Amino acid sequence: MRNDPFMRTYSPRQEALARAQAQQRPTADVRPASEGGNPLDAYRVKNEPYYRAVADEVELYEAAYAVRMPVMLKGPTGCGKTRFVEYMAWKLGKPLITVACNEDMTASDLVGRFLLDANGTRWQDGPLAVAARHGAICYLDEVVEARQDTTVVIHPLTDARRQLPLEKKGEMIEAHPDFQIVISYNPGYQSLMKDLKQSTKQRFGALDFNYPEHEVEAEIVAHESGVSIDVAKNLVHIGERARNLKGHGLDEGLSTRMLIYAGSLIAKGVPALGACRMALVRPITDDPDMRDALDSAVTTYF
Repeated sequence: MRNDPFMRTYSPRQEALARAQAQQRPTADVRPASEGGNPLDAYRVKNEPYYRAVADEVELYEAAYAVRMPVMLKGPTGCGKTRFVEYMAWKLGKPLITVACNEDMTASDLVGRFLLDANGTRWQDGPLAVAARHGAICYLDEVVEARQDTTVVIHPLTDARRQLPLEKKGEMIEAHPDFQIVISYNPGYQSLMKDLKQSTKQRFGALDFNYPEHEVEAEIVAHESGVSIDVAKNLVHIGERARNLKGHGLDEGLSTRMLIYAGSLIAKGVPALGACRMALVRPITDDPDMRDALDSAVTTYF
């Protein structure tokens, strides 16, 4: 669901590679907007992503964007949070810069840093600075994976100030009128060490996401994978049975994304039993008894 060629995802590893490449070429190869390049062109969602609304989340998000309210998306993994953001960016005609948060991400990974290349030292904006400076939606995916001392850098952008201080550069970015920040996380993985501070949570409006109702989820699985609606319904039945085991041997149930993976294999001619074992059962547990229980659920419907 995230293989969108029109959305670029930032990560510290990718940025490190970019810095290494930058040190091997002249600064002139990196064309700023003033030299004819638009820094947001690479982040425009040019094709409509498929998204099936399940409630009033589209209308609520449009209202939030109209007043530039920061938005927090809460829900289990693979339930459609990222696809929703992609769809809304397309619908609103706004660029989308996605940051895959992780525990190694630093504040400099978000706001930018000085780089040394063949022509000397130059400043490179991070993804948050690019979005704030030029007017994009900045999406921090699984934000609780980032260190808390990193996420606090978003605070000045999420209140009436709408500013981003670049302390190392001595610059204050006034957020572009089109800028908005969106974060997501899975409340099921909260812990004392991995949760958002109240001072961060209270700066956002929140939308709850969950796995769709049976008929809607089957429609999504059929559309995205290419299987018939009857096969999709069987996959959803398996997913629902696995979700009932959450907390009783499984840390997390089968996501809609995983059901789409299984359907895609079936659509390519893989036998249903093999497709489900590969895409649904084997990835989520190594416990022999739990595997047997899930295999039994698969054989019930296939």
